[in-house]
Amino acid sequence: MQQMILCFKNGRTELDSTLGFLANSALQGSSFVNAIELFVPVPLHWSRRLVRGYNQSLILAKQLKHPTAKINTNLVRIRRTKSQPTMASAAARARNVAGAFAVRKGHNFAGRKICLVDDIKTTGATLNECAKTLKQAGASEVFALVLAVAGQITS
Repeated sequence: MQQMILCFKNGRTELDSTLGFLANSALQGSSFVNAIELFVPVPLHWSRRLVRGYNQSLILAKQLKHPTAKINTNLVRIRRTKSQPTMASAAARARNVAGAFAVRKGHNFAGRKICLVDDIKTTGATLNECAKTLKQAGASEVFALVLAVAGQITS
């Protein structure tokens, strides 16, 4: 899974259907699937998206199947942060993304139930900061859907 996610982040966008299948399986098995109103992909800073050519979280969100929830891209990254894998600790990761997100001017999420979409959760710093920003914009609930949780060992 680790290798597949790294490939997906680094140009292998054809993995979207396979990873989308896995994400949909997790979504359908979640306790919050019926509550979701909006899917919000974790945003990349515009400069990182320009270099990469795409936001893998948005591609993943487009693979999700839900009868009513729509994709919303009004959460934006307002400053370029260091790559999270270069951070040594959870505290450093949290400091790195603190204040890095905002909601586009004129848009609010008042009373909405949102599902953040990302490829991987390591310490949760990015997801927590995104959720905090969405809650400040009025979201009533924020859930998260990720493909993998780093450091999980399965047998």
